[in-house]
Amino acid sequence: MSHDTKERTMGTYSPKISEVTREWHVIDAEGMVLGRICTEAARILRGKHKPVFAPHMDMGDHVIIINADKVVMTRNKMDKHMVHTYSGYPGGLKSETYANLLARRPDEAIRGSVRGMLPKGPLGRQMIKKLKVYAGSEHPHGSQNPKTLVIEHAKAR
Repeated sequence: MSHDTKERTMGTYSPKISEVTREWHVIDAEGMVLGRICTEAARILRGKHKPVFAPHMDMGDHVIIINADKVVMTRNKMDKHMVHTYSGYPGGLKSETYANLLARRPDEAIRGSVRGMLPKGPLGRQMIKKLKVYAGSEHPHGSQNPKTLVIEHAKAR
């Protein structure tokens, strides 16, 4: 028996940064639930929808969210849930309800929710830069030919 009895193993595939192709997606947030839009946006920003997903790399696509001012929250969470910002100084904690934040800065409410769903550290900071949020129905990214992304389960009942 002169056969080679060495066991042959497959190596783990790791995608290269040059192999990453980025697309643009548009999500219309009108009448949709805030958390469900944000989870879908975070999934696309991370690249989990691609078969070559790698958790240590930025594999995701660009996401444009329009009509951010028409997003809804289930039950009466708009008046109960609070958003906190801290300046780092004593007495620098500011709190407001989601209703106030959505009336004042709807783009920041969505961006903050998506940011909490992304990895912490340099990788997450790189991913959040690919998120564009607009309060109205117009966006300046028409030349990128974005695909409309329909989220079935995000509609408010």
